[in-house]
Amino acid sequence: MTDRRDELAANLAKVEERIAAACAAAGRAREEVTLVVVTKTYPASDVRILSELGVRHVAENRDQDAAPKAAECADLPLTWHFVGQLQTNKVRSVVGYAGFVQSVDRSRLVSSLSREAVRAGREIGCLIQVALDAGASGRGERGGVAPAGVMELAGLVARSEGLRLGGLMTVAPLTGEFAGREQAAFERLMDLSTDLRGVHPAANMVSAGMSADLEQAVAAGATHVRVGSAVLGVRPGLG
Repeated sequence: MTDRRDELAANLAKVEERIAAACAAAGRAREEVTLVVVTKTYPASDVRILSELGVRHVAENRDQDAAPKAAECADLPLTWHFVGQLQTNKVRSVVGYAGFVQSVDRSRLVSSLSREAVRAGREIGCLIQVALDAGASGRGERGGVAPAGVMELAGLVARSEGLRLGGLMTVAPLTGEFAGREQAAFERLMDLSTDLRGVHPAANMVSAGMSADLEQAVAAGATHVRVGSAVLGVRPGLG
């Protein structure tokens, strides 16, 4: 366990250096960017070590993995973020542990989240997932709503009991006009965030950037970066 702690501490320090350097290059304060460590496929023991090392935000993308892990780590001062495509039949479980759902992309999901948040007596922060690769269907390959649908969905979240509109999230697209253009993708997300804050001033979270492109996200103005493999190591298999 000491070896694993040393490994995670070293990786975390390298990521912190990257974020600090990116903030400095962009003329931003380090405090403006929150690190969310994506712990999917890794055990609760790693989450516990990360907490001891000062991590306060962790993310998961599959409820069947996240729910038992969150329960095992319930004594830790952590905020859990759900970042995967969320089916409505998993909402009750996710609302039980997640402080934020970063993948809100359709009205039916908003209704379900609101109902379960009220039932549980909780307030859930919601980020609208923006699909910058959305085609004619209005949806992206990895979920999300097209830019044109952001304001309507955000308004629905803002009006829904038990929910708080946090802001926007995106994943750098693999297809479409922004494929291979992470900086441009994140800048487009920031433009959408500016529009959103014009109507909902408190919705100031911008979640963008992962292990490979966190610098571009920070440069664009992201407030949250979601980093997995750079902290925990390359995953053996995502299944």
